[in-house]
Amino acid sequence: MPGRKAIILFGHGSRDPLWRQPMEAVAARLASRQPQLPVRCAYLELDQPDLRTAADQLLAAGARIITIVPMFLGTGRHAREDLPALVHALRHEHPGVAFRLQTAVGEDTRVLDLLADIAME
Repeated sequence: MPGRKAIILFGHGSRDPLWRQPMEAVAARLASRQPQLPVRCAYLELDQPDLRTAADQLLAAGARIITIVPMFLGTGRHAREDLPALVHALRHEHPGVAFRLQTAVGEDTRVLDLLADIAME
């Protein structure tokens, strides 16, 4: 299926299973809004699946355009160095696939505005 789109929500990972709940809730919201859009969560460490495994699952399902969304509040070392290196490796391994890397969600002014609104409640 040429041009089929998919999304990977990418987070740090944690040994605490409760940590995953917000990311999985975002994935569930995406799935309910666009059921035809495949969505996976992936983690840098301490959790599974990792980015490569999530990407492989989506590729096996026919995805050819994969947007990776860093679920970080800021652009720290993981978002600035580790994640781009992982995406570079995926691009090298799958040259016919478009891997689009977004900026960290916390850099989006809409998220910052919402956090400020929540803090003022």
